[in-house]
Amino acid sequence: MARKTEKKQKKVAHARDVLFAYYSGLRRYPGLVSLAIVGSISIQVAALIAPLYMRTIFNVLASGAPTAATIHTLVHSIIIIGIIWVLGWAAQRLQAASLMRLEAAVISDLFSSTFAYLIRHSHNFFISHFAGSLTHKVTKFARGFETIFDSLVMDFFPTAFFVVGAVGILFYRNHILGAMLGIWSVAFVVFQVYAAKMRQPLRIARSEADTQTTAALADTISNQNVIALFSGETYEGGLFAGVVDVWKKSTLRAWYSNDIIWGVTGIFTIGIEIALLYGATVFWSRGELTVGDFVLIQSYLLTTFDRLVAINRQLRGFNDAYSDASEMVAILDEPHGIADASDAQSTAISDGTIEFKDVGFHFHAERPILQHLSLSIRGGEKVALVGPSGAGKTTITKLLLRLYDVTSGAIEIDGQDIARVSQVSLRNAISFVPQEPVLFHRSLMENIRYGSRDATEGEVFDAARKAHCHEFIMALPDAYATLVGERGVKLSGGERQRIAIARAILKDSPILVLDEATSSLDSESEALIQDSLKHLMQGKTVVVIAHRLSTIMNVDRIIVIKGGSIIAQGSHQELLREDGLYQKLWSIQAGGFLQDE
Repeated sequence: MARKTEKKQKKVAHARDVLFAYYSGLRRYPGLVSLAIVGSISIQVAALIAPLYMRTIFNVLASGAPTAATIHTLVHSIIIIGIIWVLGWAAQRLQAASLMRLEAAVISDLFSSTFAYLIRHSHNFFISHFAGSLTHKVTKFARGFETIFDSLVMDFFPTAFFVVGAVGILFYRNHILGAMLGIWSVAFVVFQVYAAKMRQPLRIARSEADTQTTAALADTISNQNVIALFSGETYEGGLFAGVVDVWKKSTLRAWYSNDIIWGVTGIFTIGIEIALLYGATVFWSRGELTVGDFVLIQSYLLTTFDRLVAINRQLRGFNDAYSDASEMVAILDEPHGIADASDAQSTAISDGTIEFKDVGFHFHAERPILQHLSLSIRGGEKVALVGPSGAGKTTITKLLLRLYDVTSGAIEIDGQDIARVSQVSLRNAISFVPQEPVLFHRSLMENIRYGSRDATEGEVFDAARKAHCHEFIMALPDAYATLVGERGVKLSGGERQRIAIARAILKDSPILVLDEATSSLDSESEALIQDSLKHLMQGKTVVVIAHRLSTIMNVDRIIVIKGGSIIAQGSHQELLREDGLYQKLWSIQAGGFLQDE
């Protein structure tokens, strides 16, 4: 389902958007750009001037027996050619040095700016895209700059400069031959542009298939444990083979189109070669061209052919890079789903009062999740949200954290509409422990310190002791330096939960949200954590989501939610006296699961 969702949301940027995105990175380095262009022009000037002196050498050689004057002319021409070649070599070194520094700097900036924009997309954005696919797009976008800029500075622009110069010089020697080469060059470029436009959809389709292959591979690898437990290796192999087959077909279509273009290009090249040589022979027979002119024409022709054929080859990489980059540019052009207001201020927390005012929320209008929900939580009050799965409990906490924006109504903290304050300050004011904590593949010290990134080691140790994870950490060979694996897979569920609680303890925000924070703990660990949570909750506004009702018996108020609405609220004892959903849930657990614990 996720693969279909992502494909349905696929957008492709226009060429101007891709080029502008790269230009935005280039304009920070005008000096390096200028050096690269100067180097490129100098290389072409050298390539245009050297054949003129080669023409002189061959005219002298064809003039007859050597004399002192002809030898002097030959030596003089050879020296000038040598100087031109050395200057061309120096220009190549200048271009290479400037390009290396420029491209490394711009690619680094593109990685950073793309990450900064991407990571601020909404929670809904990330659950609608594969992580592997996004990673692939970021990498292809940043690295695509190298291919596109190299093509422009080292191939397209230099070739255009050289061809114009060659046509101009040849036109000066013979108008007809110059015009022939000029018309052929224009026709060649028009054909290449038309061909590139015609095959671009094939390139984009291939790039999308490549991204889908990466996404499918990442999805199966991340779920390897599920595949093994359900003996799904053969089934997943079949699914992946289907994705790869789509890639193969789209790649072959792109390659076949490229092969056809190569064939037409060959006919173009043979035609102009024969036409110019025949024309030069006719004009030579009339005494209008010299042997040196033949050398000049052939030198320009060979270089022009070589450059234009190289461009055709480069267009393949250029179009691939553009297709790759366009996927990421489309994401960069996509507005953030949750954005700060233009006049957003920092959240000012006094007592931590939370107010849900007639809140409604839905992803689809025909399927509301919350309806006219109004709830007041006093500063320092401890409330629990209970109800059946799908009632909207977790949605309430996500709206409070502004992972989603409300569809209607408003949420206020100490009288401040959370939609009008900055997201950073809002989330700094709330400590959140999710039901399924996810850790970075970093050390345990770094994972806990994420709650307060400037915390001292002593403060981290203290938070870990309060969360009862210091003991198992110190029993590990590398203690706090232990790497926990991707998403924390090297730790048990209970250990990950305690690390997440330690992180929340270290953050020490005035508002605390616990989403089944003890669900992964055994009974002994749960008792320890419940004790530490009592201390953590002191002086804070606390919102607890719980399915195990034994964990929330002593909160100030229990809110019972069903179908996105509040149907009852009160203390544990008050709700038990009512013949309602809470009493039913309690009876089920007290008569079953709680007795088994």
